[in-house]
Amino acid sequence: MEVLTIGDQARRDLIDQKSGEAATVTGIDSDKGEEPQQSYSSFDAIFDLTADEKPDYIPKYLPNEGQPVFLGAVKQQLASLLSEHMGHIHCQVAGVNALPTFLERDRLELSIFDNNSRQNINNTLQTLQWDVEEVADRVGMVSPRIVFMIINEACFTLQEGTAGIDDINTAMKRGTNYPQGPFEWADATGIAHVYETLASVYHDTHDERYKVCPLLKTKYLRKEAFMR
Repeated sequence: MEVLTIGDQARRDLIDQKSGEAATVTGIDSDKGEEPQQSYSSFDAIFDLTADEKPDYIPKYLPNEGQPVFLGAVKQQLASLLSEHMGHIHCQVAGVNALPTFLERDRLELSIFDNNSRQNINNTLQTLQWDVEEVADRVGMVSPRIVFMIINEACFTLQEGTAGIDDINTAMKRGTNYPQGPFEWADATGIAHVYETLASVYHDTHDERYKVCPLLKTKYLRKEAFMR
């Protein structure tokens, strides 16, 4: 299977590793505006890993009849990401949770844009030997909402002076058996991804649980990490 990946180097490398011998992966850097040497239509599948941040590539493969296309769609609802292209979508589109740390997991979180595409999308993922979990097409999907809400609550606890970073990390790992503490997880995923996803979910739902902690917003604006 010939697969094209679009995005930053780290996430492109993860797709390559996950695919193993099941696919030959060609990668292009969206930050640099790169283009593949062959046509978009020549690939068996396309993974645009940063589509909800850099949607410029989307019109280039939407006309490809029946082509499986996987868009990184967490900070935006997939339907919203494609809304201006309605009537011009001939490929078969799914949204994927392609955020750092989530893409590394064994199971890929996925939403389907058109029910008629489900079988072909699933066949493609089976060929790649990937395990998937289908979720509803909503901003934040499921896992990022849960994890980032926990990170946000940890930020409120830190901001209020109830406990320090190391204590909160240790309590979450030992008390809930989480693989990382909330501040370790925030740094590994990227403060920008955490903040921007929470802000998008809050804008979509107006649910107070997702209202961004001022401390997290300050870290985002200053481009600072928690652990260093």
